[in-house]
Amino acid sequence: MFSDDVRDGIKGTVFDIKDKGFASGKPDMEESVKFGIVAASNHPQVDMEKVNYSKKAYSAGPWNVITYAECHDNNVLWDKLSLSCPDATREELVKMQQLALTIVLTSQGIPFLHAGTEFLRTKNGVENSYNAGDSINAIDWSMKADNIETNNYIIKLIKMRKAHPAFRMTSNDEIKKNIRFNEKAPDGTIVYTINGAALKDSWKKIVVALNGNKNDQTISLPTGKWKVATSANKKQKNVSGKIAVEGISAAVFYQE
Repeated sequence: MFSDDVRDGIKGTVFDIKDKGFASGKPDMEESVKFGIVAASNHPQVDMEKVNYSKKAYSAGPWNVITYAECHDNNVLWDKLSLSCPDATREELVKMQQLALTIVLTSQGIPFLHAGTEFLRTKNGVENSYNAGDSINAIDWSMKADNIETNNYIIKLIKMRKAHPAFRMTSNDEIKKNIRFNEKAPDGTIVYTINGAALKDSWKKIVVALNGNKNDQTISLPTGKWKVATSANKKQKNVSGKIAVEGISAAVFYQE
């Protein structure tokens, strides 16, 4: 099943081009995204009353759910973000796209990427392009060169996911036991820890931090020193204690 909860939690409902989601700064979307992170399973730290559509868990296992932010229906992600955030700068829109895809690629379940999303594909605002021809539907490969930084960032996330079973749990019971959300995380952020050791991952502990706010947010890492797997702050290598997560960005930390 395609998870509409996480899709619209990330970017806003597909039925209103002006509606925003977590990645584009809409408040109170955390629970919908968290429900996507746990692949629509029954997790004690997800408040189902605050999830946008579903009011109870429905997946038999993470293999049951496709985690995504866009597909061929409706506006592609770049167009949806641009239409719903007309005052955003290009830099902010790029960060929104990267944050959205980071959520997809670090969540449990089956990740789904629409062709060209890794280099900010656009269909020029055409929502239903079944009859629009190649000028709209063809993939413009020159965009890959123009947006190579985002392309390479997505490649890095895919490699990380493939290398670490902590991002690919095989049962709802594993998800419930090994994902813990930080309930004191600032509004507009989602911070959670994965117990990689229990999943025989080389990363014994993992922290994923998602910041949908425009401003930097300070989060508290669990005890010890942490290595940085990916972060908007390229200077961060080894961190501990309180750490700033840049606005509209994600960071992944780990302990071996």
